[in-house]
Amino acid sequence: MHALNIITLVLLIVGGLNWGLVGLFQFDLVAAIFGGQTSALSRVVYILVGLSALWQIVPLSRALQRGESRAERGL
Repeated sequence: MHALNIITLVLLIVGGLNWGLVGLFQFDLVAAIFGGQTSALSRVVYILVGLSALWQIVPLSRALQRGESRAERGL
């Protein structure tokens, strides 16, 4: 489970950086690397980022139920 959380967090960072580039410079890095927004590889990356966001809802909800996340404690 720990490895899956790390993988999904990395994918979310990639997605966040990509959206930052789109917002600031109208440049879609994923599309540029994988051959356009409609290419199969780009779509796979977009889908994986979306699934990663859904997956990360679980640890977030657990942390909120406990009242404090590890990140808030500096761990």
